Amino acid sequence: MNAPNASSVDRQKEARRVIELEVDGMKQLADNLPVDFEDVVDLILGCEGRLIVSGVGKSGHIGCKISATLASTGTPSQFVHSTEASHGDLGMITEKDVLLLISNSGSTSELRDLIAYAQRFSIPLIGLSSNMDSPLMRASNHRLLLPKAKEACAIGMAPTTSTTLTLALGDALAVTLMVCRGFQPEDFKNFHPGGKLGAQMSKVKDIMHGVDELPLVDFNTSMGDTILEMTSRGFGIAGVVQDGVLLGVVTDGDLRRNMSELMDKTAGEVASKTPLTVSPETLAPNALKVIQDNKIGALFVTNEQNHPVGVLNVHDLLRLGVV
Repeated sequence: MNAPNASSVDRQKEARRVIELEVDGMKQLADNLPVDFEDVVDLILGCEGRLIVSGVGKSGHIGCKISATLASTGTPSQFVHSTEASHGDLGMITEKDVLLLISNSGSTSELRDLIAYAQRFSIPLIGLSSNMDSPLMRASNHRLLLPKAKEACAIGMAPTTSTTLTLALGDALAVTLMVCRGFQPEDFKNFHPGGKLGAQMSKVKDIMHGVDELPLVDFNTSMGDTILEMTSRGFGIAGVVQDGVLLGVVTDGDLRRNMSELMDKTAGEVASKTPLTVSPETLAPNALKVIQDNKIGALFVTNEQNHPVGVLNVHDLLRLGVV
C-alpha cells in the first residue's frame, strides 16, 4: 500500500470534504423522503407489539441506535442482531411485532432468515435500503428508499454517507412517531430517570423539602424568634404567613437592611412583601434559573392559593445535577 506523506495531507480540507458530501446526501434525503414514509408511521402506530430493528455491520450499529431512540421516545422497540436471529433469537419476534431491516445494498445474506421468518408468520416487513431492486426491498411490505448519495470515504467504499442518511431517516421516523403519540416531557422523564437528562426533567415537587421542614413564622412574630427559625431550619430564609397564605419572606439581606432596629420589629415589618416563588410543577432547571438570576439561595414553593407547600435550596438542585 502506497501511503501518502501524512504531513502533506490538508486535514481541514479533507474534513470539510467529508462533511460537505454528507450534507449533500442529507439534502437529497430531505428533498426526496421515501414515498412509503407516512404508511410506515401509520403501521408502527397501529402495532400491538414492538418495532424490531435488525441489520449487520455498520447498518447493525446504526439500527441499534435507531431502536434505542425509538424506545426512549415512546415507541416500544428492540434490536435483534441478524446473525444471532438465525441461531435462536428469532424467538424474540412475535406475530404482533413489525420488522425493520436495514441494509444499504439490500442484498445482505444474513437477513434472509429474518425475511423468511417474517413471510412465514405474516409479520409486516419494512425495508430500509438505497437499492429498490434488491432482495430486501422486493420482499418488503413497505420500503424506505435512501438516495444513492456518494460515500464520503476516500475510496468510496466504507459506509459513511449512507450510514449518516440511515441514522437521519431513523431519527425522522422516531421523532414523527413521538409527535403523533403526543409524547410529553413527563413521559421522557419516565424513560430517563438517571443522569443529566433525568435531572433536567425533574420537577420542583420531586426535589423540594416538604411542609414539615418549612421555616414559617406569623406576621407578628418577633425578630428574635424569626432568626431562631431561620437558623434552626438551615435555609437562610423564613416565610411570613397569615391564615396559611405566604405574605412575605425574611432573608439575610432583609436582616442587614434593618440591622439598626432589627430586634424592635416583627417579621411582617422586616419581610420583603413580594417574595419569589415557584409552583410544584415547575421544571428544576427553570427553578434554578430563578434562584441564579436573583442571586438567592432558596425560595418557597407555593400552590395556586399561595400557600407554601415546600422550600427549594440551590444546593439540592446542584447536587442533583441540574445546571
